[in-house]
Amino acid sequence: MGSSEKVFRIGLTAPGTRMPPELARRAQALAQSAYGGRVELVFHPQCFRQSGHFAGEDHERIDALVEIANDPALDAVWLARGGYGACRVAEYVIPRLDKHAQAKSWLGYSDAGFLLAGLYQAGFERVAHGPMPVDLVREDGEPAMLRGLSWLVDGDRSALEPSLRPGQKAMAFNLTILSQLLGTPLEPDFAGHVLMLEDVGEYMYRIDRYFFHVTSNPALKQCAGIRLGRCSAVPKNDPDFVLDEEEVARFWCERSGIPYLGRADIGHDSANRVVPFGTVA
Repeated sequence: MGSSEKVFRIGLTAPGTRMPPELARRAQALAQSAYGGRVELVFHPQCFRQSGHFAGEDHERIDALVEIANDPALDAVWLARGGYGACRVAEYVIPRLDKHAQAKSWLGYSDAGFLLAGLYQAGFERVAHGPMPVDLVREDGEPAMLRGLSWLVDGDRSALEPSLRPGQKAMAFNLTILSQLLGTPLEPDFAGHVLMLEDVGEYMYRIDRYFFHVTSNPALKQCAGIRLGRCSAVPKNDPDFVLDEEEVARFWCERSGIPYLGRADIGHDSANRVVPFGTVA
């Protein structure tokens, strides 16, 4: 790297649960291996704190997010991991964010969907669902993390979910998270957006219940359609639910009048692709 070449610095916080320091070191080493000195991952010390279930008390997670987001020396915000907790902090973080936070790209998924939804609703234009450093715990997790990194650093179009088209608005969520954020101040405007939904570790009857709630919401009925990502690690239902996740999605889309548009390449796995909120340039 030439002495005059700018280092792309990415700030990381954990709005939900704790990031093990050894995993952060692995992420930094991978970024160094892939980009040399051109990219730096800056983990806020809050990521490594522990307060019961959470990565620090609520106020610590709030302050860390605001500090990272508003720092003019950082170029992007990457949520280090999911794990429940973002809904406890998002409403307190967003009003404190300044022009530096608005100019940054934000990336995460799973529980981070609460924060991403609220940011998008507040007018942030570079918010996306996509891989996080915690994906290194997965088999073949390195390509997932590098996919997210390539979007943050270079806007790499090959990292995007393949059905995305220029001019078509989209959003992506974990199905459970979307169901829980409806009717809250974090709810974004779904009108004209293709919604891509995935889930993990939920019984099929719960997936059915969440689809009932989501597709019954009047505001969500204004979306352009639903694409179904992967629903993984589904526990065995007793008795057998019979229907699979796509049959469930089709059923509720047909009943609600929301177009079912097919599958999406997103999920809680190493193949998870990036879905920017809004339109793809």
